Amino acid sequence: MIIDAHQHLWKYDPVRDNWIEDSMEVLREDFLPKDLKPILDANGVAGCIAVQADQSEEETEFLLKCAQENPFLKGVVGWVDLRAGNVEERLANYSYNKYFKGVRHIVQAEKDDFLLNKDFQNGVGKLSQYGLSYDLLIYPRQFPATLEMVEKFPNQIFVLDHIAKPNISEKLDAEWVKNIHLLSKHENVFCKISGMVTETKNFEWVKSDFTPYLASVVSAFGTDRLLYGSDWPVCLLAADYKEVLGIVADYFQNFSALEKSKIFALNAIKAYN
Repeated sequence: MIIDAHQHLWKYDPVRDNWIEDSMEVLREDFLPKDLKPILDANGVAGCIAVQADQSEEETEFLLKCAQENPFLKGVVGWVDLRAGNVEERLANYSYNKYFKGVRHIVQAEKDDFLLNKDFQNGVGKLSQYGLSYDLLIYPRQFPATLEMVEKFPNQIFVLDHIAKPNISEKLDAEWVKNIHLLSKHENVFCKISGMVTETKNFEWVKSDFTPYLASVVSAFGTDRLLYGSDWPVCLLAADYKEVLGIVADYFQNFSALEKSKIFALNAIKAYN
């Protein structure tokens, strides 16, 4: 069984989705459950987690509606304003929905110390009482603030997206390796093997480009806290779904059946309840 722990859905809106630049024209269309389901079926994927791409509660509600209407969508990582004064009320409202599994903020677009904001941390501190995870979407330069925040919430489940977006086409960065290992020391942190193909120069790659990065996250997190994610449809900038899955499947082909089951399904089930 395979659970894809990271993919997106949207009805394309050129104003809202202005992050989709001219170089990303392939993403300037609708990507809906009806488009995703045949791809998952063709690749033997049983279900997936839909992750927010827009910072609005309208986005959260859209994804939850998609999940309610499509059984292969097993959960939603939505957006709630964790800095809001009524954050507990908002989380309580969404936690009644069985598909609402976690929250994400697009921290990569924020200042490097964003995660240290007191109001934001107040919101993060409320998540565990509702059994919700928090997805960490950061660049490597934001590791110091990430490490400081994670230290404060030992009972909160965190999931690092896209292995923190290192420059895959560059020589392995020792600072990234050090910080991945420091983060992994917190046993409440999971790491998604996702988003790698789009961190390559000009979206060009060969499978061996990913080997040192995969080896590093395995060394840090072991096989108990790694999750497979496709990052579809964003991955289409650099690879189709089968290619993305193949990169990860090929790397882990000689691991035990149990280890592969953890990475491709069981860890996602655990991290997202």
